[in-house]
Amino acid sequence: MSEITTPKIWSSNYLFLLASIGSTVGLSNIWKFTYLAGENGGGAFVLIYLLSLVVMGIPILTAEMLIGKRGGKSMVGTFQVLQNKDGLPPYWKYFGWTAMITVFLILSFYSVIAGWTLDYAATSMAGLLNHLDASQSATFYKSLLNNPFRMMLGQGLFIFATAWIVAKGVKGGLERSINWMMPALFMILILLVIYGMVYGKFMDALFFLFNPDFSRITPETVLAAFGQAFFSLGIGVGVMLTYGAYMPKKTRVLQSAAIIAFSDGLVSMLAGLAIFPIVFQYGLSPAEGPGLIFVTLPITFGELPGGGLIGAFFFLLLFIAALTSSISLLESIISHLEEMFEASRMKITIITGTLLWTVGLGTVFSFNYLSDYTPFDFIQPLKEKTIFGLIDYFGSNLLMPIGGILMAIIAGWVLSRQVVSMELSLHSEWQFNLWRFLVRYLAPIILLILFIYNL
Repeated sequence: MSEITTPKIWSSNYLFLLASIGSTVGLSNIWKFTYLAGENGGGAFVLIYLLSLVVMGIPILTAEMLIGKRGGKSMVGTFQVLQNKDGLPPYWKYFGWTAMITVFLILSFYSVIAGWTLDYAATSMAGLLNHLDASQSATFYKSLLNNPFRMMLGQGLFIFATAWIVAKGVKGGLERSINWMMPALFMILILLVIYGMVYGKFMDALFFLFNPDFSRITPETVLAAFGQAFFSLGIGVGVMLTYGAYMPKKTRVLQSAAIIAFSDGLVSMLAGLAIFPIVFQYGLSPAEGPGLIFVTLPITFGELPGGGLIGAFFFLLLFIAALTSSISLLESIISHLEEMFEASRMKITIITGTLLWTVGLGTVFSFNYLSDYTPFDFIQPLKEKTIFGLIDYFGSNLLMPIGGILMAIIAGWVLSRQVVSMELSLHSEWQFNLWRFLVRYLAPIILLILFIYNL
C-alpha cells in the first residue's frame, strides 16, 4: 500500500506530545523570549506571559488541534472533510491554502536564521569565538551577514536536515528524530542551567525572572508578552492542526494542549535561567535586544571555563530547537501536497525543499546584496522593509494572528456545540463552558488587538 493511503497516526500519545512540544519549542523560546524578557523588566513580563498561555494560548491551541483531530487530514484537506461531515462552508478551504503559503514563507526565512546557529556552533567549537571583545563580536556577526555564501551553506544544511527527516514519514522520520532530539534538547538546556548555577549569578537571574516589578508593566509589556506566547506556540497556520490530525483518537485534546503550552513555557524559563546568570556575571545588560544571543553571549562564552565547548553546546541547543519546529512546519506542507499529487513523499519533499532554499535566498540577500532594496516604500507600513522584512511582516504580523482568530471562530462559532463537545471529551461541564467562553470571546479579542498593534 502506498504511503499516500496509509493512515498517519502517532504510535503513542507520548510521541504525539513529544512531537507537539518539539513543534512549539523553537528559536522563539530561547532567542526571542530572553531578549523580550530583558527589555520588558523580567518578572513582570514573565508573569503576563504565563497568564497569556492560559487565557489565549491553550484555548486557541486546543481549537486548532480539535479541528485537525476532527478532519484527520492536512490543513486544506481537513476543511474539505469538515465541509462534507459538518457542513463547513466551502470557502474555508481558501483559509487552508493561505495558511499553507504562510507556513512556506515563514519556513523560508526561519531556515536562514537557523543556519546561523550551525555556523556559530561550528565556529565556537573551533575556538574562533574565544576572547572576543564587544567590537570583535559585532564584527564577527556582521561578517556572517555580509557573506551570502556562508549563509547559504548554513541555510542549505538546515533545510537538508529538515527535508531528510520529513521525507521518511511520520513513523520513520518524525517519531524517530523527535524521540532523541527532544530529550537531547532538555538535557543540554539543563546542563547549561547547571553551568549557570556554578559560574554565573544564578540568584540574580532567579530574582530578575520571578520577582515581578509591577511598576514595569506598560501596555507595550502586556502586548509583547501576549505576542510572545502566541508566536512561540506557532498557532494559527495549521501546523498543530496537522499534528492533531495524526493524534490517537483517545487523546484528550484540552489536556494535551495544556501540557504542550506549559512545556513550551518551561523551555523559555529554563532558557532564561541558562542565559541570564552569565549575563549578570559579566555585568551586561539583559536589555541587549536581538543581539543578545549572537553578539553579546559569544563575548562571555569566550571568557568562561570551557567556554568554547559551552558555546558550541548552546548553539547546538538552538539548532535542535529550530529543527524540531521546522520539521513540523514542513510536514504541514508535505501533508497536503501528498493529498494533491500521485508522487512519492521523497520526491515531493525534495522539490519542496529546493523551492524553500530558493525562496530563502531573498532573506539571505536582504542582509547583504539587497540590503538597500525596499520595494514598497510608498506604502507606509511597508516602508524601509527588505524582502526579509516583508516576508516576516506578512507572515508573522498579519497572517498568523488572522489565522489564530479564524481557528477560534471555527471551533467556537462554526462547528456545533455537540461536535466540539464530542471531540474535547470533557467530563466537566464548567471546563467546557470556560474553554468555550475563552475561545469565542477573550482569545480572539486579544489576537485582534495584537493584529492591530502590529500593523
